[in-house]
Amino acid sequence: MGGMKQALVTGASRGIGRAILLELAAQGYAVLVHYGKNRELAEAVAEEARALGAPRVAVFGADLTDPAAAPALVEAAETELGGLSVLVNNAGVTRDNLLLRMKDADWDAVIATDLTAVFRLTREAIKRMVRRRYGRIINIASVSGILGTPGQANYAAAKAGLIGFTRSVAKEYAKRGITVNAVAPGFIETDMTAALPEAVQREYLAQIPAGRFGRPEEVAKLVAFLAGEDAGYINGQTICVDGGLTPC
Repeated sequence: MGGMKQALVTGASRGIGRAILLELAAQGYAVLVHYGKNRELAEAVAEEARALGAPRVAVFGADLTDPAAAPALVEAAETELGGLSVLVNNAGVTRDNLLLRMKDADWDAVIATDLTAVFRLTREAIKRMVRRRYGRIINIASVSGILGTPGQANYAAAKAGLIGFTRSVAKEYAKRGITVNAVAPGFIETDMTAALPEAVQREYLAQIPAGRFGRPEEVAKLVAFLAGEDAGYINGQTICVDGGLTPC
């Protein structure tokens, strides 16, 4: 499917999403920068993508918990980028708390953004990909969805659900030239990990065989490979990027 290089990355204004979008831009993809609230950050990422040589760059804000967001985002990619060959479902939220303190709203918010929105976006994108008989969908899961993490029952459930969703959809559309894979980052250097108390960071580091946190760019390189034509026989997989922490 030579020439089809358009990517939509959700939650692309910072952290892992930003790194993924910039890596794809550097590899010549037309890119759509999705953001939830901070347009200024998203516009800055768009400027970086242009500087890296992306042939087309668009910015689109949407609340992914709104059912209307998925069709609007995919339509924006089709219109602004000239098509959609790669969907990276990266956007996610956390509402951490121990189970007995976790409110229904904390559960609902995480499931809505981290799982339900992925279902809607994937369904919408696959409609177009099936017609073209080509597509790459990469879902950003988490080692929390494999190992479980205290205080993250909602997040771990959403990410575990994402892994099961990935496997099922991969099997449904493999014969249409579409692959669906998940990437499960471990502890990556982002705003979220930087905010952890030093003692907690030391405790996490002690568990990681590599002895360090990962970099967003290390996740982005894998996502970019899975997005390419050379990864056509990798399907339904969950690949951990975690320094050896998890038996994926």
